[in-house]
Amino acid sequence: MENTEKIDVSQLCVAKVPFFNHLTEEEMMRVVEKSSHKHFAKGEVLIHDGDPLDYLYIVHQGRVKIYQLFESGKEQLLRILEPGEFMGEMALFTSKDMDSYAEAMDKTEICAIHRDDMQHLMKDYPTIAIKILEQFSNRLDQTEKLVGALSAKDVEMRIATYLVELAEKNKNTDLVLPMSKKDLASYLGTTRETISRRLSTFQTNGWIEQKGHQNINILNIEALRQTGAVE
Repeated sequence: MENTEKIDVSQLCVAKVPFFNHLTEEEMMRVVEKSSHKHFAKGEVLIHDGDPLDYLYIVHQGRVKIYQLFESGKEQLLRILEPGEFMGEMALFTSKDMDSYAEAMDKTEICAIHRDDMQHLMKDYPTIAIKILEQFSNRLDQTEKLVGALSAKDVEMRIATYLVELAEKNKNTDLVLPMSKKDLASYLGTTRETISRRLSTFQTNGWIEQKGHQNINILNIEALRQTGAVE
């Protein structure tokens, strides 16, 4: 008897990605046929610095942190990928090696699509390439903001700016930090102890309320905005 069970396309890995979700179900299934699934344990490195980038990697479940590691042993966190986010997009347009590390923060499932398959898909559906470039442009903008903040702002300003941007992104002042204070310190170019001290100062000032290790309620977002502004 023929299996007529209908696949819920909305639950597929590729359906979570902005540059695929405009496709029809039939077109999306074609993308699924080109993808493979990989599973990683918490703390496992998906890709090392110097590894060839031959695939587009999409986070289906879990979280992945992208970071650079310097000879001194210092780690610079670049971004955290949530479900539906991706890495390796530059490899779609040119041969490139990884210039950072990708590590699973939780038990993680990844969908991988080879560069050759993605290039064929982009030829058949040009809007995919356009949307990938839009996402890439957004990432460049975020990277430029991070570099500017690290060079032009002191630690207190960087932390305040981060909290304001997180609240605006989530449209909520009751926040759960998406990373540990250690990773936040790496991202903002400081130490975990400095993060803790500055957050305690913000709380003493009545700007925030800390509830546990990663829960923060912003009480005075305007004060944080003023603190994060470059004079």
